[in-house]
Amino acid sequence: MQNHTIETPEKVRAARLEARITADQKAVLVRAATLAGRTLSEFVVASAQAAAAKVIQEHETLHLSRADQIAFVSALLDPRAPAERLRQAAADYRRQMGL
Repeated sequence: MQNHTIETPEKVRAARLEARITADQKAVLVRAATLAGRTLSEFVVASAQAAAAKVIQEHETLHLSRADQIAFVSALLDPRAPAERLRQAAADYRRQMGL
């Protein structure tokens, strides 16, 4: 199951990444790459990219308790009326912008 990609000018690989690993680590990676039908480089890059995407997604996802979820949705569905200070700020903005 070999992955073939066509490299367009925007996707030409110009950056380099190097890492020092033990012989045992390399053996495990080579074995896994072989089993996946990829070169060692393809396997390492794809694995690192998948791990990076997972970390980014975990940090960009908001996790709320059940009570917080209910409070959030309630605020969206039944928002409080704006306070006088906010109404005044909006009026000042409209006046300054000529709206």
